[in-house]
Amino acid sequence: MMKNLRRDFQIRQMSVTHIFIYLQLLDLLTTLIGFRLGAAEASPFIRGLMHFGPAFGVIVSKVFALGLGALCIQMKKQYLIRWISYWYGCLVVWNLMIMLTVPGGTLHP
Repeated sequence: MMKNLRRDFQIRQMSVTHIFIYLQLLDLLTTLIGFRLGAAEASPFIRGLMHFGPAFGVIVSKVFALGLGALCIQMKKQYLIRWISYWYGCLVVWNLMIMLTVPGGTLHP
């Protein structure tokens, strides 16, 4: 019984980690598409990184976020990943809303 509970807990934690990674990918993609549509970056941290190029800035921020996620796992603070996943879920929805409201709304070549 105890072995099954431990296995179920590990499966749940792995699912949360997978969701976090998927949300990072979705945030990356929706941000890059938003840039192509003419949207601007709201985060001062990422805007600073964008001096080296928009894609570079966003990719570096995603690597940083994934690194922090790995640190949370190593420190056995998986609940932080669950909390931050809610934030990234909202951020992806925000990016989609911005893409829908950008003037013109068509992709530029």
